[in-house]
Amino acid sequence: MPIIDNAVYVAGHRIENPASLDATFEYMRDRGGMAWIGLFRPTPEEIHQVAAEFALHALAVEDALSGHQRSKLERYGDNLFAVLRPARYLDAEETVEFGELHVFVGPDFVVTIRHAESPDLARVRRRLEGNPELLARGPEAVLYAIFDEVVDEYQPVIAGVENDIDEIEDALFLHGDAALSQRIYELSREVIALQRAIQPLPEILVALLRGGDKYGVDIELQRSLRDVQDHVLRMIDRVDAFKAILDNALTVHATLVTQRQTDTALAQNEQVKKISAWAAILFGPTLVGTVYGMNFDYMPELHWVIGYPLALALMAATSVTLYLVFRRSHWL
Repeated sequence: MPIIDNAVYVAGHRIENPASLDATFEYMRDRGGMAWIGLFRPTPEEIHQVAAEFALHALAVEDALSGHQRSKLERYGDNLFAVLRPARYLDAEETVEFGELHVFVGPDFVVTIRHAESPDLARVRRRLEGNPELLARGPEAVLYAIFDEVVDEYQPVIAGVENDIDEIEDALFLHGDAALSQRIYELSREVIALQRAIQPLPEILVALLRGGDKYGVDIELQRSLRDVQDHVLRMIDRVDAFKAILDNALTVHATLVTQRQTDTALAQNEQVKKISAWAAILFGPTLVGTVYGMNFDYMPELHWVIGYPLALALMAATSVTLYLVFRRSHWL
């Protein structure tokens, strides 16, 4: 079984590291402690084994098996089932990678099922083990610490997305290619996914706080959850602002591309007008020369003394007249 960490805690201290789930239950019964089992990408059979050992609700197990769940919190009697959508920013690819975390919380156990590299639950465990007083408050303390870690890991993601948006704003008036439009669109999709991951959290935290008194959740834990809630609300405001900025950027970019295309078309039109004007100017002398180049027997102009200078003068007069006309029309 892909157990990342399996421990039994009593009074906030790790007392055993069972090698199997059966051994975990034995220590829990003998010592009356809390079990915290961390799984990483388990198979359906392995999830069913854990569900049978802890009597997890069938609907919660079904959600854990199907995956691709939205962030949510559901209560089944004394047990809680939470789904979180952690995220991490990949600097090399400049993209956001989203994961999925399922957390089962009972009166004396916590089971985490992680399907991605994020969040770093080992850091959560080290933090709690370094604070036995907090860990002694039970599974609710572990759930709070997991929420806090997931929310904290959103911070570098938001910073990375904000940096990407700054780069787009800098390039907005410099580049008009389709690649920038694609980058804005891809970043908008990431922001929407981030919104979907974060926006359900305030409602989840409100539900936890609402049940705090009923289920005897420690008052300090409730205060800590309110602090996490404040952080989440501020993040939602920033992410919503990102979405608005990207929508505006896409509109501005489309406008700039259209303007550049229009400017290019106008410039090309000016060039076409100049070429057409000069072609017309050259057409006048060509027409006269063509007429006088015909070998007809009855062309009296061919025998005139002034015929040649007259033809040259007619060519020049035609060209000058057309030139003046095009200049007045601003074609030249």
